[in-house]
Parts: sequence; structure tokens; C-alpha cells
Amino acid sequence: MAFDPNARLDPSQVNDVRGRGLGGRTIAIGGGGGLGLVLLVVYLLLGGDLGGSSVAPGLDSAPGNTNLSQECSTGADANQNEDCRIVGYVNSVQKYWSDEFSRSGRRYQPAQTVLYTGQVDTGCGTATAEVGPFYCPVDKHVYLDLGFFDDLRTKLGARGGSLAEGYVVAHEYGHHVQDLAGNLSSGSGQTGATGQSVRTELQADCYAGVWAGHATSTGFLKPITQDDINSALDAAAAVGDDRIQQEFQGRVNPESWTHGSSAQRQRWFTTGYQKGDASACDTFHSAL
Repeated sequence: MAFDPNARLDPSQVNDVRGRGLGGRTIAIGGGGGLGLVLLVVYLLLGGDLGGSSVAPGLDSAPGNTNLSQECSTGADANQNEDCRIVGYVNSVQKYWSDEFSRSGRRYQPAQTVLYTGQVDTGCGTATAEVGPFYCPVDKHVYLDLGFFDDLRTKLGARGGSLAEGYVVAHEYGHHVQDLAGNLSSGSGQTGATGQSVRTELQADCYAGVWAGHATSTGFLKPITQDDINSALDAAAAVGDDRIQQEFQGRVNPESWTHGSSAQRQRWFTTGYQKGDASACDTFHSAL
């Protein structure tokens, strides 16, 4: 996945507060990095909510850190630097949804992305590096610990790749789109293979696919190849509930699913990508 080297990036959409947390990426949850860590990461990776949890006060995550504004100016920078690549994906995803909302007579409210390590205060509570990427509907920010992309490969078995990262970013912004439409809260409280939680997550996967189908038209990316799409599908499969449960529990329990199976996640990303239309993403009234 390559960016147009002449594309102009907008790093103001990303707030880098890395280094303000305590320590590095610890994995003490769930007995030193076992099942507890992985399920927590996956729960929050693609849509979990920290709201309502009892957490201690975290560290200041106010703006004002970094070199993104100096280092990330063009698509050429995104092709050379992972931080700039994330900026590029955030820019592309938000450009698509801003245009899409405008076409339907609505106004898109941009969401800030926060890069963090250690721990960070959010409107949903204090998050630590163990939770990975997530969207907080209270402050309407996306939070990314970029070290998760290493875990996606080394702990969850994905092959990685640029569009695998783009898929994760686009999925989190899919939750932001749901939030703006008033649909995000409908996923809470019901687990199971066809429950509301799974339907909410699969819709965000579908929205990620819709963006991927239009990514080139946003002006940031070169044409997407089938290999790029395969890397996104591989990442979607890696975070399927059935695959996680089989790997770390040795059995699959669909009644406890919150995000959907590998096949479901791949199917709905593909649906969004092939249809290129958010109206095709009505997972709440469709067979999964």
C-alpha cells in the first residue's frame, strides 16, 4: 500500500502524546501476557468501551508533543515513516467520511487521533498500553498504541502490512461514524454470534471496507492492489473471536463473542469494499 508522494498530509488530526505514560508496553494482565491480555486487547482493539470502569487517574495527555508537524508533510513521508503513514490513513479516512456526509446533506465532525504509550487519560477512563487501539465515544477520540501492530503479527498471527494498519484505523473511525449516526450504543450489552455487539463491530468492519474501496479517490493513496486487500482481510481474520478463542482457550464459544468470527469479519469488510456504499453495511437487519 503506497501513498501518493505528492499528497499533502494534515498532522493536526493526530495528537502524539507518546512518552508521557509510565513505562513501556507491559503484558502483566491475565498472567503475564496470556489469554487475559489477548482478550482485553481484542475487546478494545476494535470497539471496546472503557466507560464506566473504575480506574485511577492517569497522566496528562494534553496536546503539545511532537515532531509530526515537522516530519509528516507529504505522502512521500508516509511511505518512509510509520508515524506519517498513520497520519495519512487518518487523513484519508476522514476525507472520505467528510465527503460522504456532505453528499447526504450531513456534517461530519472530525475525530482526533491520539498516539500513546504507557497510559493515557481518556473520556472513557485511563487506558494503558495493553488495551491497544480503541475509540472513546465520550471524547470522540481514537486512541492508538502503535506497538499493537507488532502484537498483531507476533501474538495474533497476522502477516501485517500497510493496509492491515489502515484497516484498524478505518475500523475505529467506523465506530466514530456509528457514534455520529447514533448507532454505536446499540451494540452494548448483547454478546453472541448474532448479538448486537457483534453486529456493531461487523458494521465498523464494513465501513472500513467502504473506505478502502474509495481510498484512492481521497487523494492520499495510490491504487489498492489485491495483495493490499489480502493483508487487510488477514488482519480481520486474526482478530476473529473464534480464532482468538481456539488459540488461547482451546475451544470456541460463540455465545461469548463480541466482535464476530474471522469469516464474518472478512465477509463484511469485503461487502463494504465491493459495494462501496455505507448503505450496504446494515448488519443490524441482515444475516451475518
